[in-house]
Amino acid sequence: MRILIINSGSSSIKFQVIAMPSEEVVCKGLVERIGLENAEVHYETKKNTFSEIRSIADHQEGLKAITDLLLHDEIGVLKDPNDIAVVAHRVVHGGNRFDQPTRIDESVLAEIERLASLAPLHNPANAIGIKVASTLFTNAAQVAVFDTAFHQTLPEKAYRYAIPKKLADEHHIRVYGFHGTSHKYVSEQAIAYLKKPVNKLISIHLGNGCSMTAIKNGKSIDHSLGFGPSNGLIMGTRSGDIDQSVVFYLMDSLGLSSEEANRLLQKQSGLMGLTGYSDLREIQQGAEEGNQDCKLALAMTAYRIKKFIGSYIAVLNGADALLFTAGIGENSSLLRAMVCNDMEVLGIHIDEKKNTTRSSAILEINKDDSDVKILVVPTNEELEIAKQAFSLGF
Repeated sequence: MRILIINSGSSSIKFQVIAMPSEEVVCKGLVERIGLENAEVHYETKKNTFSEIRSIADHQEGLKAITDLLLHDEIGVLKDPNDIAVVAHRVVHGGNRFDQPTRIDESVLAEIERLASLAPLHNPANAIGIKVASTLFTNAAQVAVFDTAFHQTLPEKAYRYAIPKKLADEHHIRVYGFHGTSHKYVSEQAIAYLKKPVNKLISIHLGNGCSMTAIKNGKSIDHSLGFGPSNGLIMGTRSGDIDQSVVFYLMDSLGLSSEEANRLLQKQSGLMGLTGYSDLREIQQGAEEGNQDCKLALAMTAYRIKKFIGSYIAVLNGADALLFTAGIGENSSLLRAMVCNDMEVLGIHIDEKKNTTRSSAILEINKDDSDVKILVVPTNEELEIAKQAFSLGF
């Protein structure tokens, strides 16, 4: 069975075709910097690689580019769209209704779109992916795998907000948590690597969107994102944690509408607001060239992560390992060093030489005498999504 995995992020689409149950990757690729004129398209099979820089206006155009590559006469892996049995979609927000992989019908799609107000950078892109894939792969089952599912194990003391209980219960206002597919995958990989009966892990997912999870014995017990995927860490265009008084000030004193305030905090803040760049690679380059705004943005980002590490070590009563994952977590040795330096009091000792090593497998970058392991764990959300979709028994 061939499963096409569509992982639509806020500014990217990752995709893979995976043969199940063998877990063989038939092809994989990435469309990144969607919405920019210098968007990048990458595609790889066992025999071919393809890359180009082109304008990709939106997710619909990005998905069309992916489909063209899959069906390409020379480098494609499909002779016919019917070669795909299942299209499995990463969906960010599943609300209270979805805690398992789910076959998509009209009612499921409608609920995904209804939840878009809670994940405005993601659920709309996820819904577009579902709609486009349904027209391109008409005989394939469409399946949604939800980022929120992994965090259903949060205890009430962690997921409940200190607002009137009746209001919260009636309107399902609580911490949902996100990036669950990634956190689940890397924590399982780390547990297998550590070979310990009891595990206390802090998973640090750093991409255009960022989050952290405290994981005990394979279960999520606290998480940095909440009702929507906008609080916690500083992100590409999202502010992360902010005093709610600022929101009221923007609206009541500066005259912004709720839509304008939301757009400012979701799409114009974070690294973009601090530097004019949302891509950490550009910010690191700017910092190297002496740009003070870029230097400050890096310092603020690392500082925020440090604070969450400290709080999660308190929640877990210790930690066996820090797990750095996703695009920034796996590739930015600079940010990893900025986070882990001066953390010796918590038993965290990074090895600067190991930290600059590259590996496609789990990489241990702590000093030998570090009480806490520091692991770079490549995430594979696509494989996790394929496994969950396959479990439905098509």
